[in-house]
This record gives sequence, structure tokens and C-alpha cells, in this order.
Amino acid sequence: MRVKKTPKLISPTGVIKLMTHAMMGAALGLAFTLALILANPAVAELLNHGGSGAFLVFVVTLVTTFAIGAALTGIVFILNEDKES
Repeated sequence: MRVKKTPKLISPTGVIKLMTHAMMGAALGLAFTLALILANPAVAELLNHGGSGAFLVFVVTLVTTFAIGAALTGIVFILNEDKES
């Protein structure tokens, strides 16, 4: 009979790995946002006309979206790595 072991995602190391994935996603989202604003003048113009909060909402939305996506991908990677070992 196989011994049931706890998943590595619940351990402190798993949480640190998951946070690392989320931070990488946030950094990538920030870089993508900057590149989008610089490369597309229409986006910059929309943000200029949107008021003071439009820029912040735009950046936070993209950064959060990338961070959540990277964290979900990190969960898949960590669980897959757990199955292989």
C-alpha cells in the first residue's frame, strides 16, 4: 500500500515557489504595460484623456492579471513536479 504524502504546494517551500511565480508574473505584466503604452500611441492618448485614476487602474489591472495567470501556472508546475518525484 502506498503511503499518502502531503503535496509540496502546502509546505513553506511550495508557498515561496508560488509567490515567486506570482512576482515574476507581476514584473512581466508591468513590463508589458510599459511596452504597450510606449508602442501604441492610441493607448497613451486614452490614458491621458481618462483622468488621473485611469493610468493606475490600467496598470494595476494588467499587473494583477499577469500575476494571477503566473500563479495558476505555478500551481500546475508545482503539482506536476510533485507527481514526478
